[in-house]
Amino acid sequence: MTTTFHNPPTAPPPAASYSNVAEIDLGTRRLIILSGQAALDHDGTVVGPGDMAAQTAFIFDAIVALLADRGAELADVVNIRTYLTDMDRLAEYGAVRVARLGAARPTSTTVEVSRLFRTGLLLEVDITAVVSRPPPPA
Repeated sequence: MTTTFHNPPTAPPPAASYSNVAEIDLGTRRLIILSGQAALDHDGTVVGPGDMAAQTAFIFDAIVALLADRGAELADVVNIRTYLTDMDRLAEYGAVRVARLGAARPTSTTVEVSRLFRTGLLLEVDITAVVSRPPPPA
């Protein structure tokens, strides 16, 4: 079993000293774990301040880019963890999430937190995916 870490340029860079993606080779499958994604652009600026739908869409765009870099897609996601700063806005988040995931119904945990690591962030999302396809060429 091998673990590799990735920070592809197709998604915003990590906000601190960590990797965006951990990829674990399980033989016939690969486990892909993404760090929490927040609505920060490549310059570290909050995207869509106060706008849950805009932040959620930005985060799912980043997740799609990170998964694609490892030869995966949203259909491969088996678990989503979401941290909201205001549970009263769950429906706004959920509308974008359902539109992005389509028929996929991965396991899920959603919790309310008192705040996130940057003022203006409304949510953070991390995912786990399982992929049976080989990794893309380096």
